[in-house]
Order: sequence, then C-alpha cells, then structure tokens
Amino acid sequence: MKMSLVVPNRVRHLLIGLAASALAGCSIVPGNQSYSDREESAVMLPVQQGDALLPANIKIQPITAELIVEMFKAARPPRGDGTSVAGVATRNVPGPGSQDAKPIPEYRLGPGDIISIIVWDHPELTIPAGSFRTAEQAGTVVTDDGTIYFPYAGVIKVQGMTTSEVRKILAAKLAKYIEQVQLDVRMVAFRSQQVYVVGEVNKPGIQQVTDIPMTVIEAVNRAGGFTQEADYSRVLLTRRGTTYLVDIQAMYDYGATAQNALLEHGDIVNVADRSYNKIFVLGEVVRPGSQLMNKKRSTLAEALSDAGYINQTTSNPRWIYVMRGDTETPELFHLDSSLPDAMLLADRFPLRPRDVVYVDAAAVVRWQRVISNILPTATMLNVTSQTQYPLFGGKQPPY
Repeated sequence: MKMSLVVPNRVRHLLIGLAASALAGCSIVPGNQSYSDREESAVMLPVQQGDALLPANIKIQPITAELIVEMFKAARPPRGDGTSVAGVATRNVPGPGSQDAKPIPEYRLGPGDIISIIVWDHPELTIPAGSFRTAEQAGTVVTDDGTIYFPYAGVIKVQGMTTSEVRKILAAKLAKYIEQVQLDVRMVAFRSQQVYVVGEVNKPGIQQVTDIPMTVIEAVNRAGGFTQEADYSRVLLTRRGTTYLVDIQAMYDYGATAQNALLEHGDIVNVADRSYNKIFVLGEVVRPGSQLMNKKRSTLAEALSDAGYINQTTSNPRWIYVMRGDTETPELFHLDSSLPDAMLLADRFPLRPRDVVYVDAAAVVRWQRVISNILPTATMLNVTSQTQYPLFGGKQPPY
C-alpha cells in the first residue's frame, strides 16, 4: 500500500516564511511597494544649494488650482517691451542677443566681393569692355589682399570699408582728372562673408551675409525653414568657439526678441532635433512609454490620454505623480484624480521635457501580485511534499 509523506520540517518552515513575507508585504517582491501617502521623495535627489550640488529629499507638492495659477504667473512675459521672459528666455542666452540694442551695422567689403563703380558721363571708365556684360562680369572684384584697381585712382585698399566710404575715396582721387566728378558704388555680389545653417532645416548649407542684416530667424528662413523634427527651443549659435542656446519658440510665444541675434561672418547655426523633448508615462497606464512633445506643449491630461489613460482595473487614480528632475532643483507633484473633476486641473498642468508621469497601483493589485509571485513556489513545494517513492517502499528517501 502506498502512503503519502508528511511534509518535512524544512519545507514546512519555508512555507511559513513565505506566508509571513506575503502578509508583511515584503519589499523584495516586485510590485509590492506603495508610493502613496508620501510628503517627500523616498530617495535623495541632487539639489542646488548656493554654489554646491547636495543630496536632499524633495517635498511633494499637490497639484491644485493655486499651484497652477502660480505657474502661469511665472511664465507670463513681463510688462514693457517684451524682450525677456521670466524663466524662459533670459536664463538661456548670454552674449549675442545684446546686439539688438545697437545700431544695425553697414556691410563692409571683403575679399571676393564684387562692386560696381559708375562714373557718370564717362562710359569709357564704367564699361570699357562693352555694354553687353552682366553686372557681375562688368563689376570690380575685391582681391585676396582686400584691394581693387580703378583707372586714374590706382590700387585702393577697400577691405573693411562700406560702399559710401569707397565712393568718397574714389571721388577724391578722380577729382584730379575729372571736373565735378560724379560716381556711384554699388554692391553686385556678396561673397566674402557667410554663415553656416545646419541641422533640422529644409535646405542646410552656406548662407551669404548681405547688406540686409541677417538674424537667427532670417538665417533659418533662408534655409527653407524648420523641418517637422526641429526643436524650435534648441537652436545652437556657435561664434568664435563659444556656443549659445537660442530659444526661437520663446520669440514666437512671448516676443523674446533679445535672442534674435545679428549674425556675423563664420557663425554656425545648428537647429537641434526634438528627440530631447520627451516625457515618460509609467506605471498603471494602458500604454506606458515615452512620448515626444510638440513644441514643448503638453499637459498632464494629454500625456495620460496619449498613453491610453490610466488602467481602470489596476490603478489607484488618487496617486498620480509628476517627477521633474531636469532642473537645478528637482520637483515632485501629486494629483488626486479620484474625482473626474481633477482632470480639469490635469489639463491645465503644463509638462516639461524629461518629466516622468507615474500612476500608482491599487493596494489590492499589489497584494495580488505578491500572491502571484508566491503561488507557483508554494504549489511546487506542495506537490513535492506529497510525492511517493516506490523504490523506497513508499517512504521518503533518506537525506
């Protein structure tokens, strides 16, 4: 007759230990930790305190109407000329934007430029090779050493001069040979100065600097405008080894024209792509993962909606968190959406790039996950303890 075995002591002890761990909500079981009822972050985060970056716990701020009002006040452009925006425009760009307050400089000649010199009533000086040539063919080219040659005036150093300054010099020299000399100097081709526009523009390449002042926005427009993948807020301007961040989105939204710097010869304008502008929706949502923001415009409600909204069977809508760590002082926010009205607050809460949205699980779901992790092991131990061993006469083999 076959006999079932009694559960060995060490197996019994293991089962008791697993049950005690489950009842205690052991933190080593995945999905068993609760993130609710917290007033500050569970881990220490790097916080800027004066000149030092120190670890500290961050207080969790509830998302309320008062908090959203304060955020809108902080983002509102100041009264006046609208050349700066608190927290948006002025914090990013030193240097080149300050040129907007200066008078617009005149174009100055350089090697490769072509000018047209017209002496009235003296066609032999203006078109000595015939009247059927184009303006570029008939023009005077500035040589590599920055000089030009003109009859009766000789060799003249014109590099760094404006066309009006060249006209005065030529008039003074020709006055020795021509009475009441009348002449004009005009630009025919701009070749000496150029900027480089690269990145997420439709026609990247070299843009010639002309007598019409070229700003950052003008350079982007000449290059065919932004592509669909362009990040309007991350345009990098490199000048003489220094790179500045230009936020064109702030110009469009708030009129922050101080960042629309005048470009100089050799400047590099690089339009970054928007891969940095991601937000992450994790936890108990239908489709967790990352989302690309459109021109940095997204709200908490939009992020949850794009993720399929919160999972109705596993989530606890009372505990929705927004974690913001890509700043000098990290911030943590909490939304209680147990009532549908809270989604109105979520629709007014603006997200920023690299924000993490986390939806916590319901307590019963955490418990079920603990049980689902323990149950296979308990079942296996139970089957093993009831195994019969015919070779040993129905007894458990010796250990």
